[in-house]
Amino acid sequence: MTVRDVASHSSSVSSLNSICYEIGGTAKTNGIDDSYFKKDNGTVAYDLEVNDQTRQNTLDDDASADSDGYNVMDGKDDGTRLKKDLKARHISMIAIGGSLGTGLLIGTGTALRTAGPASILIAYTFVGTLVFFTMAALGEMAAYIPLDGFTSYASRYCDPALGFAVGYSYLFKYFIITPNQLTAAALVIQYWVDRDTVNPGVWITIFLVVIIAINTIGVKYFGEFEFWLSSFKIMVMIGVMIFLFVIMLGGGPNHDRLGFRYWKTPGAFKPYSSSVVNIEGSTGKFVAFVNVFVYALFAYLGIELTGIVAAEAENPRRNIPRAIKLTVWRILFFYVATIFLLGMCVAYDDPLLLAAANAQTSAAASPFVVAIQNSGVDVLPHIFNVCVLMFVFSACNSDLYVGTRSLYSLAVDGKAPKIFAKTNRWGVPYNAMGGCVLFCLLAYMNVSSGSAEIFNYFVNVVSIFGVLSWSSILITFIYFDRAVRAQGIDRSTFAYVAPFQPYGSYFALFFCVLLALIKNFSVFLGNEFDYKTFITGYIGLPVYAFSFIGYKLYYKTKTVKPHEADLNSYKAAVDREEEEGKIKEAERKERLKHGKKDLEWFYEKYISSIF
Repeated sequence: MTVRDVASHSSSVSSLNSICYEIGGTAKTNGIDDSYFKKDNGTVAYDLEVNDQTRQNTLDDDASADSDGYNVMDGKDDGTRLKKDLKARHISMIAIGGSLGTGLLIGTGTALRTAGPASILIAYTFVGTLVFFTMAALGEMAAYIPLDGFTSYASRYCDPALGFAVGYSYLFKYFIITPNQLTAAALVIQYWVDRDTVNPGVWITIFLVVIIAINTIGVKYFGEFEFWLSSFKIMVMIGVMIFLFVIMLGGGPNHDRLGFRYWKTPGAFKPYSSSVVNIEGSTGKFVAFVNVFVYALFAYLGIELTGIVAAEAENPRRNIPRAIKLTVWRILFFYVATIFLLGMCVAYDDPLLLAAANAQTSAAASPFVVAIQNSGVDVLPHIFNVCVLMFVFSACNSDLYVGTRSLYSLAVDGKAPKIFAKTNRWGVPYNAMGGCVLFCLLAYMNVSSGSAEIFNYFVNVVSIFGVLSWSSILITFIYFDRAVRAQGIDRSTFAYVAPFQPYGSYFALFFCVLLALIKNFSVFLGNEFDYKTFITGYIGLPVYAFSFIGYKLYYKTKTVKPHEADLNSYKAAVDREEEEGKIKEAERKERLKHGKKDLEWFYEKYISSIF
């Protein structure tokens, strides 16, 4: 019996019970939750209201087709459907691949030089807390009904105008950050090959061709490639942490036991100092502390990728919650622990750290290389530069992927030309990827001598679009939470329930908005107004505001009321796959329990919590 058959089957409750079956203790009708039906005088009628009539028509058409898994009630046809080939390990590693990059390896040096070790430890930990609440909120929505991106969540639960604003803000971020990472890759190569010997455009072209090839062959192979590349990055970070810990205790060639020496002299907090103004005392330390949040924001950007890849996740009810939990704790662990150890090993006034500010290559600009050089180990800078190159390459790869899916999700939601929703037989939205590749050509600005300055401007623009995306996710979840409560849905049936909600979302939203407003306040200090930093630091705010207001006025959209929010469409397909996934999982556990201990068993038992 199809969904349409059920819809036309207007009869007594007892008649419907004949087609009900019990799944996990919850009665369902042909795979559709009881909330799909409304009861009136003992009569049950099909009721699947959605906010978008076009989506409803598509849903009705698809429901009539007999299909397996996701082809039921997902609102797409074969020409616009993504492939569900990403496992939990792929999902979490893609998020890490987009997060562990230049923000940690390079940006922390500027942060340490700006505010001192205690300031950056507090700032990165605090922003990590905001990330935790944002990811938890996103995880609950994505596990309930995985959609095609942030624009779909916002349009469905809050306001189509918010979906338009966050969709394009997030897309603009990846239009910029991908060429930004390609620029960084060219800078890394210059550690060995001078730009006068080989033009940086050559390296940009090589990297661009490779990441296009990886993104073209299908999400299954992309996920596998990113898994191993990100696993390498995690091993590097573990190695860096061990190395810093050893030299902190005097285990380096110079046997100098550092301890908390640099927290005492020159100090844990550094007063604010720039080319235009110096602020001494407690006021200066506070100004420097606030100023460092822009680097903390940039370092964490990319962790929200889990919400994008949810649309291509295999068994999302199982894999999304697992990936969310692992990703958050991994990132917090690596960032907070690494930054703490870095502050123990490098002083904020170290001459090598100050020289790194003017370095023209990524490895030379890294504070970790400063720690290596101070310890007396000569060969490690070259090895570390290889690691930096792999970090940047992985970030380039995942950034192109997310930019492609962001444009695809806008097209699916009707907020971009439908041509960008077309997919090939591997489930790759090839037109959307082509559009993103065109913006990658911005990286060729690196061939000019001012590439380092352009890189810093890109960082500034990306950070404002990133914090606006986080704010939108939190707003969307607040509306989702209200709808769940208003419609009386039992959260105990959810695959994942975000902790400390909705208070955690309100807390995180307040500080995300505050950071968006004050992150570049330093441009107002001194007698000289830095208009370039001001424009790049705040340009995202008017773009976001005009997108929201313009769309709302033109289409006359209304905010979704809690009792009218669509919490049903496409849920049946996810319910069905969840139950199929439970069966497969039980079979797999039984096979591993009684069968030969293979690599799958070894991975699940000993490695999965780390990689």
